[in-house]
Amino acid sequence: MIEVFSDDHFMRQALYEAHQAFEKGEIPVGAVVVSNNRIIARAHNNTEQLTDVTAHAEMMAITAAASTLGNKYLSDCTLYVTLEPCIMCAGALAWAQLGRLVYGASDEKRGFMQYGKELLHPKTKVEFGVRHEECSQLMREFFAVRRR
Repeated sequence: MIEVFSDDHFMRQALYEAHQAFEKGEIPVGAVVVSNNRIIARAHNNTEQLTDVTAHAEMMAITAAASTLGNKYLSDCTLYVTLEPCIMCAGALAWAQLGRLVYGASDEKRGFMQYGKELLHPKTKVEFGVRHEECSQLMREFFAVRRR
């Protein structure tokens, strides 16, 4: 029998990645890409470590997933990410033709939804709020530490 995992399960995996970023002093955003109920890519923010403003968790996960699949299109994949993607990442998700996006916490300052779902591919399904409180709390803790 094949075990089918829930959105909650995969968001917990993205949170694990976000905690890895937190420990490295990176903004704690984590992402996993799932295809056929299996994680094919994991990533977390690496902008400080790589001195690269494009090294967001989503961007790193897209690249890893495309490499794993041998295909630049992720139309049969779901991206789980702890924070609402920015417009740069939303654009990359559109080009990758992502099938489904699930994010935990909203980003009222830099999130793509300020500009609308139209930034994504028209067929991309979007869900949000999975483990919202846990994702939000991790961001609050990170910035509280940085402001001290």
